[in-house]
Amino acid sequence: MTLPHIAVLSLGGTISSTRSGSGPGVTPTLTGEMLVESVPEIAEVAEVSAAAFRQLPSPEITIDDLVELAAEISHRVDEGAAGVVVTQGTDTIEESSFVLDLLLDLDAPVVVTGAMRNPTLPGADGPANLLASVQVAASEAARGLGAVVVFNDEIHAARYVRKTHTQSTATFKSPPVGPLGWVSEGTPRVAVRLVERHHVDLPAGSQDQPVALLAGALGDDGRLFPAVKELGYTGLVVEATGGGHMPSATVGPLADLAGEIPVVLASRTGSGEVLRRTYGFPGSETDLLSRGLIAAGPLDGRKARLLLSLLLRSGAKKDEISRTFDRWLR
Repeated sequence: MTLPHIAVLSLGGTISSTRSGSGPGVTPTLTGEMLVESVPEIAEVAEVSAAAFRQLPSPEITIDDLVELAAEISHRVDEGAAGVVVTQGTDTIEESSFVLDLLLDLDAPVVVTGAMRNPTLPGADGPANLLASVQVAASEAARGLGAVVVFNDEIHAARYVRKTHTQSTATFKSPPVGPLGWVSEGTPRVAVRLVERHHVDLPAGSQDQPVALLAGALGDDGRLFPAVKELGYTGLVVEATGGGHMPSATVGPLADLAGEIPVVLASRTGSGEVLRRTYGFPGSETDLLSRGLIAAGPLDGRKARLLLSLLLRSGAKKDEISRTFDRWLR
């Protein structure tokens, strides 16, 4: 039987981290080839080619890195890969997978995975996650899902997945929809498919567009907001309380800023949509949206920031940005 060809691209992270030298803690040292070689069961699932694309702790990954990674993934698929697995640190998996989901318009599965326990610890989860990810990437059932995160034998949509715990191997959850599927006895099962995928086209040579992310809080007086544009940011996402509410003292600075750069209103709760027409007090969602802020819909602040940054990088203006966020649930 001919096995499917799967490309594995490693970026570093806990899954590849071991002790090196006499310093404290572990650092990314294992290459993609080493990771694949450590799980001999993979050879029964797919013919794998592995490469180290980056060797970084995940907070060091940039949008520019992910733009390059998306191009490499497309190249691998064009060259015959049936699917691609990306390994990286878990701290920013929800962000990396979301950017890849937006940039790639492929039917081939793109799976992002990692580990919570490094290879030097008892019960390291990296090998099981890598095997399950290759199984998903090689599966016909996973085609057309867009980028997904496979972790702890669950398949999560990049759009919804979140890291929810600092140490648990069951850290990844997808409020409010739950996982798209799971892996049982080596077989991927897909129970849910998203109604529509979203894609952002970037012109060749596009430049990074820095977008700030600030969270609202009890007693916030808004003094940070005027500095956003002064510091060179081209957009802002504000994680408001509840359904999209900010202290009244912040309304003026936010409205002024929204007149100069796109300002997206998200919720800091981590689940549910930003409201649009429920409350009417100063600083409510209706007040802020009437002053030019853009509702993030169901996207949390981190993902809204990435979508806004890519849209700005694509050359989109405020009206198009607003329409894109409005279409998000369709």
